[in-house]
Amino acid sequence: MKAAAPGAVEGVIAAIDSRWRVPSEGAPSFAFEPPADFGDCKGRLVDARQALRPYQRKLYAARQYSILLVFQALDAAGKDGVIREVFEDLDPVNVNVTAFKRPSERELRHDFLWRTSLALPERGEIAVFNRSYYEEVLAVRVHPQFLAAQYAGAPPDPDTLWPERYRAIREHERHLAAANTLILKFWLNVSPARQAQRFLERLDTPEKRWKFSLGDVHESNHRAAYDEAVQAMFKETSRPWAPWFCLPADDKWYLRWQVADIIRQAMTALPLNYPPVEDIPAGQAAEVRALLESRLPAEPAR
Repeated sequence: MKAAAPGAVEGVIAAIDSRWRVPSEGAPSFAFEPPADFGDCKGRLVDARQALRPYQRKLYAARQYSILLVFQALDAAGKDGVIREVFEDLDPVNVNVTAFKRPSERELRHDFLWRTSLALPERGEIAVFNRSYYEEVLAVRVHPQFLAAQYAGAPPDPDTLWPERYRAIREHERHLAAANTLILKFWLNVSPARQAQRFLERLDTPEKRWKFSLGDVHESNHRAAYDEAVQAMFKETSRPWAPWFCLPADDKWYLRWQVADIIRQAMTALPLNYPPVEDIPAGQAAEVRALLESRLPAEPAR
């Protein structure tokens, strides 16, 4: 199959109508709360995710495109809930969710894109990344001491390292787009107050207690550094073939609906068609039909 130029995917992405899209090399709207007119988000979420199902069937049958959905956020922003709710009505046959935690020793012996490359979607598949290679320009930028495990000698100079990583990401995503991969990236923008509230819920609710981590609380002390790293990430990597959507995450149902609707718009715009059916000569078709019907149980006499 001939791969599309990035422009073909860009045309699909350009059809998405969302106030939360981050302009290429521009500044996003860092809202935490949804607009006042959002209405029944739960009902709209159900409608949007159910609308995905027929396009998922075409995507799987045609094997023309693949879809990569990247979710990044600070702790307690709602990534797990978004992924669970948005994809609830989809057939799991071609939806693959991968959560990227702290890199293993083996992963650290490779370049920073290696481990996520192993989970990239085949044509016909949807890959969902719960965190991704973007941790390498977020958490690692906030905590440059992590670099020591990634390099045999001294880490590169920061003035060289971060521009090189952004460039590698841009080229990686442009290559994927040219190979018919639709890339949508979501930053779930939770406020410090709502994050603290959710930490307290985890601490005080027995069935949520397992999710509480002192490390997450300590990490939230670096909020200003993360905000700066996120701004740089948007500026360097939000592109027409792989845009970022900076979504307000304080209202979880609004957030989930917006993610589902953006994906729905993208899949609707994809030029998906079922593959050509097998051409069977009329005489042979009659023979096959007779053979198959002979295997059916006889209808009981009335």
